[in-house]
Amino acid sequence: MRWNLRLTAANTGTWKASALQRSLAEHGLAISVGKVSGLRSGQPVSLKLVDLDVICVVLGCEIGDLLIPEPEKVHRPGLAEETEWAAVGARTAAPKVIPKRQDGRSLPPE
Repeated sequence: MRWNLRLTAANTGTWKASALQRSLAEHGLAISVGKVSGLRSGQPVSLKLVDLDVICVVLGCEIGDLLIPEPEKVHRPGLAEETEWAAVGARTAAPKVIPKRQDGRSLPPE
């Protein structure tokens, strides 16, 4: 996920951390200007969902405006290995799937 508070706040005309801090405090979220500045300039390590609701109300935005998905950055186990094996040509054939009988027991070997 990419944190997009700075651009979302700018779209509403909130350019300074102190102005955002005052608006958040008016809605019950009392945090320091330094923490607000950190939220604007970087990606938070953790954030309460209640605080996220307050931020959305203050900025008049949706959660999707603040959190932008980046699925291409997700590590997918096995995907890189498969690509490497295909490139090298060392990958063996996939194991044969043996069907099961209706009662759950496996079929005898061939």
